[in-house]
Amino acid sequence: MNLFVFDIETVPDVASGRLLYGLDDLDDSNVAQVMFHKRAEESGGSEFLRHHLQRIVAISVVLHTPDKFKVWSLGDPDSPEAELLQRFFDGIDRFTPTLVSWNGSGFDLPVIHYRSLLHGVVAPRYWDTGHDDKNFKWNNYLSRFHERHTDLMDVLAGYQPRAAVRLDQVATMLGFPGKMGMDGSKVWDHFLAGDIEGIRNYCETDVLNTCLIYLRFQLIRGQLDNKAYDKACQQLRAALQQEAKPHLDEFLLHWHTD
Repeated sequence: MNLFVFDIETVPDVASGRLLYGLDDLDDSNVAQVMFHKRAEESGGSEFLRHHLQRIVAISVVLHTPDKFKVWSLGDPDSPEAELLQRFFDGIDRFTPTLVSWNGSGFDLPVIHYRSLLHGVVAPRYWDTGHDDKNFKWNNYLSRFHERHTDLMDVLAGYQPRAAVRLDQVATMLGFPGKMGMDGSKVWDHFLAGDIEGIRNYCETDVLNTCLIYLRFQLIRGQLDNKAYDKACQQLRAALQQEAKPHLDEFLLHWHTD
C-alpha cells in the first residue's frame, strides 16, 4: 500500500479579494485586512476566511511506499499555486495512494477543490467515483466514510464535530513533537516577510505529526502489530536523519520514544 500524508498552508487570496470587494487601490496587506474584517462581520467574530478565499502556498507530503519514507514540500518556494496543485494530483495519478490528513475533509480538500476549479487543474483519478475504475465506486477519495482518504481528525472523533481535537494536542499527548516553528495564524505574517521556506518547513513538521498519528492508528486497529509499528517508526527516523535538514533534526530531537 502506498501512503500519501498531506497538509497545506494558505494565505488570503488577495487577488480574489480585490475582485469581490473592489479594492484595486489597496496593497496586499490592506486588502487582507479588509477581507479579515468582512469575514469577522459575517461570522460574528472569526476572521478565518472561507475556503475559496484561501490561497495555497505550500503542500507538504510524506510518501510511504512498502520500502521507504520520504517527506518534502511540492514544487519550489516560488512555484505558482497551480503547479503545486498539479503536482499533488500527479502523485495521486502515479501511486493511487491512501490519502491521510488531519481535518482534510473539513479544510484541506475543499480548499484544494476550489483552487483547482480556479486554475482549471485536471485530476480525473482523484475525482473518479466509479466511472473509470469500478473499484472506486465503493472506495474513492470523495466519500467521507471511505478509506482511500482517511481524515484522522474526523475518524478519531467518531465523525462528531464536538469531539474534534487539534493536531498538535494529540501529537504532543503521544510523545510526538507537535507544533514547531509557527502556527497557522502566523503564516500570513511569514508570507508577507518573504519566508516561504519557513512556511514549507513548518508544513513538513505538521505532516510528520499526522503521519506518526496515522501509524499509531494503524496499530490500534490491528493493521500493524507492535513489531511492524516499531519498524515503520525506525524507517521514518532513518529517512529524516538522512535528510540532515535543521527543521527535521529539530523534529527528531523532540520526538520522544516509549
